[in-house]
Amino acid sequence: MFAELGVTKQRFEFKFNPKLQLKLTPVPLTLKKSPRTNAKLGIVDSILNKPSFKMNLENELLNHLSWLDGRDDEMLSLVEGLCNQNSGTYNLQGIEAVRQRLLAEFGPLGGNQHDVPVALQETVNDQGSVVQTPLGPAIHLSKRPDAGHQVILCIHMDTVYGLDHPFQKCRRIDEHHLNGPGVIDAKGGLVVMLYALRCFEASPLAQNLGWQVFINPDEEIGSPGTGDYIEKIASTAELALLFEPSLPSGELVSWRKGTGSFSFVVYGRAAHSGREFAKGRNAIAALSRLMVAIDELNRDPEVTYNVGRISGGGPLNIVPDLAIGRVNIRVRTLAQQALVEQELQQLVDDFNSRWDGIKIETHGHFTSPPKIVCDETERLMKRIEACGNLLGESIKWQGSGGASDGNKFSAAGLPNIDSLGPEGGEIHSSNEFLFIPSLIRKARLVALILLSLAKK
Repeated sequence: MFAELGVTKQRFEFKFNPKLQLKLTPVPLTLKKSPRTNAKLGIVDSILNKPSFKMNLENELLNHLSWLDGRDDEMLSLVEGLCNQNSGTYNLQGIEAVRQRLLAEFGPLGGNQHDVPVALQETVNDQGSVVQTPLGPAIHLSKRPDAGHQVILCIHMDTVYGLDHPFQKCRRIDEHHLNGPGVIDAKGGLVVMLYALRCFEASPLAQNLGWQVFINPDEEIGSPGTGDYIEKIASTAELALLFEPSLPSGELVSWRKGTGSFSFVVYGRAAHSGREFAKGRNAIAALSRLMVAIDELNRDPEVTYNVGRISGGGPLNIVPDLAIGRVNIRVRTLAQQALVEQELQQLVDDFNSRWDGIKIETHGHFTSPPKIVCDETERLMKRIEACGNLLGESIKWQGSGGASDGNKFSAAGLPNIDSLGPEGGEIHSSNEFLFIPSLIRKARLVALILLSLAKK
């Protein structure tokens, strides 16, 4: 790759002079191959590694950010409007309402709209049967697909708050804080993404960078309907920016744990609990022993097994012949993921061989592999730090036990940063809140990132 350009393998450390002019000093670099390599050079290779390239992020780029001046109130108004419309994952009518609103907001940016196939979600119900559930529609927009460099911007429109949840409307806490369903997870992120793109498109530099916007309806349940589509579009860009909220302390997320949810269906044998108790095989008792055995695997703090739900049984005078246990597992590395899968299989095999009349079936898998900070992602982090410094912000990083669609992009070989949404806290609760001043700050940061990528 580099031989074709006639350059050596280098990366760059960012240093700033008092005039805020960014200079690049080459240092040796050991390159790590991505799982997927695009035929054409990616942004991180062709821009960051060209010795001839000088990223001149000073007044010229900062002047382009003036489009965002005075947009605070309209950004906040749009957040409130989106959040006051329920879009819990399974509220398909609400998802469609938010989708139409977003299409109207993104429409003036131009570009093409693409059909997105959304698969049915498969789950195991309390009767042990696999059921399929329809999910809402997604949004995929693209502009300038023939530009030399391509970036994906992505976030979800669904929330964890269903129609039956009491948390449905926004309320102003004080001048700087807004409480509401999805204000940071992730409707605030949708607004940051939109306004950053609007600012970018107002610049003449926009012609140098192609972009795609992908907004899915099912991230809060692990993106079962859109995961394959994410993998597909990952091969069409050189990096991705995602708009999950930053951490409560303000840091952006570097690595993320992988996650998988598993259902264990235990079949026993029903019998009268008085007359023929000995003929029965108690599925609940067997499942209880299995769940305890799984919980005892919690030896490494980086690997967690959460026994989250147990169901089964019926009339108390019947030995139960069906029980279901559900477990969520988090891992830090791919090696840990492989070990977890091996240990679970060994446990199930052992129970099936030891317990006469008991049969255990396993459903589920790791839907989001661990998100690792590869060399390409680290260079993207450096670029974001440089943009933050130019804006007077010190960007800090921290890992997270929570997963996002960034895990899926990373698994497909696409470097990404997935926490460029606004600041706040207490997500997935009725106390979820947005730190209002962070809306405009994050929009400025993302717009500057896009401008730096488009700057020749």
